[in-house]
Amino acid sequence: MPLVRQVAAQRYQIEYPLVVNDRDGSLLVYVPPGEFEMGDGESDDCPKHRVWLDGYYIGVFAVTNAQYQRFVRATGHRAPNNNRWQDKSFSDHPVTDVSWEDASEYVQWSGLRLPSEAEWEKSARGPGNWKYPWGDAWDAQRCRNAENKGSETTCPVYGYGTGVSGYGCYNASGNVWEWCADWYESGYYRASPSRNPRGPEGGSDRVRRGGSWYSDASNCRAAYRDWYEPGYRDVDLGFRPAR
Repeated sequence: MPLVRQVAAQRYQIEYPLVVNDRDGSLLVYVPPGEFEMGDGESDDCPKHRVWLDGYYIGVFAVTNAQYQRFVRATGHRAPNNNRWQDKSFSDHPVTDVSWEDASEYVQWSGLRLPSEAEWEKSARGPGNWKYPWGDAWDAQRCRNAENKGSETTCPVYGYGTGVSGYGCYNASGNVWEWCADWYESGYYRASPSRNPRGPEGGSDRVRRGGSWYSDASNCRAAYRDWYEPGYRDVDLGFRPAR
């Protein structure tokens, strides 16, 4: 195992294979192929259903301000809509105020992609298929959320180590909402393919997942679905890459 992956595995105690993306330094973890139960039946647009996914890699962390700063400098792409993305004290916090279009440009530049909605959910639920990344019971101390943020907003992407998913994804609940590749459609689950679903052919909004520092327990469920138009930017909205 290359040293950088070995050190990462030891530091973050992740059991699944890791790779480091050369272009942007993203650490990605391998999620093996297999079936899982997607959705939790707690809202009309997320009924329980079985889905098979091929193996894939997904970011251990959301993309940081430091990573996004390198992308902006290399490409001339527009900057996030805030003053923190160049602030060294927030360099290891997730980048925010980026649209789905911005996130798509970043992953294309880095040689990666955005995760599908199904890939995002499987990695967040872990091999135990839990309601939250850490288990089935809500625990506000395992992620950055509205109950414990105090006067702060985001935390570093490696924060809340007790809330890591079983596959090794940090902050899949809380901290920032994360864009997925899929278009949103409320009834999609009822007619979606049982193997490697990629979302509807089109639509007006893109899926975002995971809740944020501004969210409550319900929005931090691994199965909770939310959406916004692709050009939307907000203070609690970022993304993590996949491959």
